[in-house]
Amino acid sequence: MTLGMSLPTFTIFHVIISLIGIASGLIVLLGMFAARRLPVSTAIFLITTVATSLTGFLFPFHGFKPSYAVGVLSLIVLLFAILARYTFRLAGAWRWIYVVSSVIALYFNTFVLAVQCFEKVPALKTLAPTQTESPFLITQIALMALFVIFGIIAVRRFRSA
Repeated sequence: MTLGMSLPTFTIFHVIISLIGIASGLIVLLGMFAARRLPVSTAIFLITTVATSLTGFLFPFHGFKPSYAVGVLSLIVLLFAILARYTFRLAGAWRWIYVVSSVIALYFNTFVLAVQCFEKVPALKTLAPTQTESPFLITQIALMALFVIFGIIAVRRFRSA
């Protein structure tokens, strides 16, 4: 039992908030491209992404897992995004700090989504059963490159928001 839920129910809850975080994060990213703040989508993105990271620590695993490192890093960048947006109100350098940290947090969520897809989707698991094979590595490199490009575009365009 985690948070009073069975493990399967908790897993579904975790996946749902993760997907909401990714979807709302993509909306926020598109808003950045258009130099728009989107306060409701931003709040949903930040809350669900923090919740995703926190609930990830509640699964009954033993020992330190790579997912814990991603969760800790995600919470650190989310702290910067939240401070930049709500405490410093995007003033000065806090504007690009907000954009970069938000894009990194969204990348972490999509990185984990890709990992989970290669673990759970039979066709992908067949392509990369140990996640050291080329299809997995190419996917992760492409995803990272895409988010670097997204981050550059967002920093450049969100300046005028």
